[in-house]
Amino acid sequence: MSRDGGYTADEMMAVEAARRLRDGAVCFVGIGLPSLAANLARRTHAPGCVLVYESGTIGAKPSMLPLSIGDGELAETADAVVSVPEMFAYWLQGGRIDVGFLGAAQIDRHGNLNSTVIGPYEAPAVRLPGGGGAPEIALGVRDVFVMLRHSPRAFVSRLDFTTSLGDNVRVVVTDLGLLEPVDGELTLVAVHPGVSVEQVRAATGWDLRIACDLRETEPPTQAELEALRALRTKGAR
Repeated sequence: MSRDGGYTADEMMAVEAARRLRDGAVCFVGIGLPSLAANLARRTHAPGCVLVYESGTIGAKPSMLPLSIGDGELAETADAVVSVPEMFAYWLQGGRIDVGFLGAAQIDRHGNLNSTVIGPYEAPAVRLPGGGGAPEIALGVRDVFVMLRHSPRAFVSRLDFTTSLGDNVRVVVTDLGLLEPVDGELTLVAVHPGVSVEQVRAATGWDLRIACDLRETEPPTQAELEALRALRTKGAR
């Protein structure tokens, strides 16, 4: 989906998430949009951002976006490679990671996430990949950034299963806007250019709170778009 300004909704999400990463932050990165956002930040305003992938690579500096956490270039360009148990026990549970990106199939008004099943656990309509390291990441990092496309199927009043707790969720970046916790409940604090509050409400499965000082996000700059589009996933045309 393209915006009138010549960029896609995914590009808007990646840019907005990247803007929130400070230089020097230690960031636990996943594949896909989180990897795109983190690598964009490293190539623009936050060159000292330390990227950590779940495979145990610390300080990875990929020239192209990896297809998986097992991509060899992550290890080749990393400052260090540690075992997965050490990654979780020493780095994550030791409080050494500032930001962790998470996605999910469902999110509720408190930022809790479901990536396990859709429907009853005993007989689900869909069995999802599962939590993996997400439950530990959700509670082990200082700040959780959630990246999730906005729809009533994803933003639900009640999760089918609670995979990860939302205690440390600081922002939810969607293709429609930004949500932040206010008094324990996710609140719409910004909409992307061309998006209305009514659109966001219609895509949310609960009575969404709207911030009194609701703002509009800044569209991507030309420099951000050029840096973003220079990042290519391996194997992409």
